[in-house]
Amino acid sequence: MTLARTLSWILFTAILATALGWLLSPWVAAATALLIPALLLIRQARILAQLQKWTFTPEATPPALGDWDALTAPLYRYLKARRLENETAQDTMQSMLAAAQALPDGVVTLDRGFHIDWCNRTAQRHLGLRMPMDQSADLRNLLRSPGFIEYAAQDRWPEPVVVRVHLRDRERRLLMQLATFGRDQRLLITRDVTQLERLETTRRDFVANVSHELRTPLTVLIGFLETLRDMPADALTPEQRAHYMTLMYDQGQVMQALVADLLTLSTLESAPSQEGQAIRCDSLLATPRQQVESLSAGKHVFSWHIDPDLQIRGSETELASAVSNLLTNAVRYTPEGGTISVTFEATPDGGARYAVTDTGIGIAAHHIDRLTERFYRVDRSRSRAAGGTGLGLAITKHIAMRHDAELEITSVLGQGSTFALVFPPERVDEQNPHPAKS
Repeated sequence: MTLARTLSWILFTAILATALGWLLSPWVAAATALLIPALLLIRQARILAQLQKWTFTPEATPPALGDWDALTAPLYRYLKARRLENETAQDTMQSMLAAAQALPDGVVTLDRGFHIDWCNRTAQRHLGLRMPMDQSADLRNLLRSPGFIEYAAQDRWPEPVVVRVHLRDRERRLLMQLATFGRDQRLLITRDVTQLERLETTRRDFVANVSHELRTPLTVLIGFLETLRDMPADALTPEQRAHYMTLMYDQGQVMQALVADLLTLSTLESAPSQEGQAIRCDSLLATPRQQVESLSAGKHVFSWHIDPDLQIRGSETELASAVSNLLTNAVRYTPEGGTISVTFEATPDGGARYAVTDTGIGIAAHHIDRLTERFYRVDRSRSRAAGGTGLGLAITKHIAMRHDAELEITSVLGQGSTFALVFPPERVDEQNPHPAKS
């Protein structure tokens, strides 16, 4: 109620009471002078009660309070604006936290003493943290990595550092970067580079292996060429010269085979896999069968069990290379008179299985898991003598992966081995009329 309105009511009451006193009696005037202010006070008390009740829920629309609306309306608008600002700030904060949680890198916020304020899920996985139990803990005590402690002790961190972190389940190599923000707070960003370092190690090993594999035939080839260049034309008999030429040709063939396998492996790793077309398995094995029997030259006994109605969907060129690699290995590592059994049949689950079983020298158990590594050989001297490049099984494994198949290897030292490609039902032609019986 404004001051002017209050004064108006006082003046009105005085005039009314005076008039009633002249016309009626002094008692009526006194009663009027008391009654009107009393009614006004009761009204104000009710308004104050409503106002007090509204203050407990200021987010609600205020009641109609007459002259007091001039006070409650701007207050309500102010509270509503602040509430909207708070809701917007909370939504923004939640979005920022959700974005931080979705980051592929770990993020940890720390105070000046490296006590943990907050971290995302990736950082928990990288550093083995458990939130909220580890909140406010000193990260240096939890991590216990000399590399990180030494890095954290610096005054500035212009460059990241790779730190080896030992966790319960595994060892990680993390790229860590510290930075300052806010009021002397710390921000730690972590990135798991374990796989990248493994790939880099693999690349270095691969380059070293390729160099080593090429060095031997190149050394032999260059040695013969130097000999032929420095010798008088009549120093060698035609038979000796022909022998040298044959040896040089053989070494050239070794390098050519190695380069061809490297190009094949590179193509398989970089080219996208394709669904391909349905290929009859007996047709797929026709050419590899002729080649391997020619390579054996009657020194081995072959047993062939190929389902003539079985068809596999895929790349005929790649599949022919895979089946040929397994056949060639069986011939190379099976002594004369041994038996090589080849099957390509449907499996009970609707898939297909191509298997080559030999009675060869076999492989020790600790070598089996590494057989598909590039250039891995159980016996290097025997492998070179057999003419292998050390890439055949690596190529076969990549072809199997591109056709959703599994390469299975079982072997007993001194008794023989079985190499099998197991194809899922999705790769077997649906029109196969002879599914295997369980």
